[in-house]
Amino acid sequence: MLSYIYNWKSLLFALAIAIVSGTIIYSQYVARQIAADERKNVEAWVEAEKTILNAENNSNINLASKISSENKGIPIIETNEKDIPTGNFINLDSAEFKSDKNFLLHKLNEFKNFNSNPIVIVLRENPYLANKYYYGESKLLKEVKWYPIVQLVIVALFFLLVYILLQTQYKSSQNQLWASMAKETAHQLGTPVSSLEGWLEILKEKKDNDGIVNEISKDINRLLIVTERFSKIGSTPHLSLHKPYELIHSVVLYMKKRSSEKVIFSFESNNLEELSLLLTPTLFEWVFENLLKNALDAMEGKGIIKITMHLQQKELLINVSDNGKGIANNQLKNVFKAGFTTKKRGWGIGLSLSKRIIEQYHNGKLYIKNSEVGKGTTFTVSLPLQ
Repeated sequence: MLSYIYNWKSLLFALAIAIVSGTIIYSQYVARQIAADERKNVEAWVEAEKTILNAENNSNINLASKISSENKGIPIIETNEKDIPTGNFINLDSAEFKSDKNFLLHKLNEFKNFNSNPIVIVLRENPYLANKYYYGESKLLKEVKWYPIVQLVIVALFFLLVYILLQTQYKSSQNQLWASMAKETAHQLGTPVSSLEGWLEILKEKKDNDGIVNEISKDINRLLIVTERFSKIGSTPHLSLHKPYELIHSVVLYMKKRSSEKVIFSFESNNLEELSLLLTPTLFEWVFENLLKNALDAMEGKGIIKITMHLQQKELLINVSDNGKGIANNQLKNVFKAGFTTKKRGWGIGLSLSKRIIEQYHNGKLYIKNSEVGKGTTFTVSLPLQ
């Protein structure tokens, strides 16, 4: 699937580059042709103006006037021999000219930047008098020049849309895979658990098995919890009001019994024991079980695990800190990716599942607050207050 997406991305990118490159080259060619034609049109207009000024018969005046009046798109400004505007111009906004005294000067500078070579009509040689005509870009020429940029934006948006669709499709297939795997795991666990429950009932009927029955019962209950957790992955979560403190406290007690005596657990609730939020208990406990397991692995049997709860604006923040080996900076971005693990054994799905549970089922966030190699790591769970 990744190879499929990569190939499509490469193909679309190459196609976009080809389209935009071809468009830019062609539009520049067309722009040059239009600019050359407009230069000829301005020269014809200036020649017509010259004819009108020097005409000796009506036929020449009529022809020149017709040529002059046909220019409806190219803006032109007339100046004298000293490049001072005479006040004559065409195809410019008259209202702006009346409201802004410097309008013609601004436009003249703009036209000079576009084409510094004016067309000149010499009125008198001695003393020298002349009219100069500067012209700017027509609306058509501007549109042609802007066309490749507009097309580039359209192609970029198209490419972005296709990329988002492909990413969405990939994430959807990944979600389906997660859900299918979780439900299949729950199904597979169901059969041996049912069998163990049957054997447990038989043991209860015999004497002197109380200790064994009690321990087996605990393990079966634990298996039932694990089965329930996996069965909820991929299903619509059923949230109800629960106290985060109580759920986390139960996980701490469970992990404390199964860890080294050299590991110290500290839980600071900051008077939030009675705070209730909408949670799915089995999944919420699973998240903190995974975080505590990771902390224990990082400390390798000795150290301090500190859990703190506090409110910040409209969120409950829960920090889980350890003083273990920490995470290298180049590995931080991979921590929540499925399959990533630094341990010799394990699937590397615990943190990925935990992030999914917090963010998709509880509308919260799970992230690494800080980590330093040799000093430890702090994970933070943030949950919205109802």
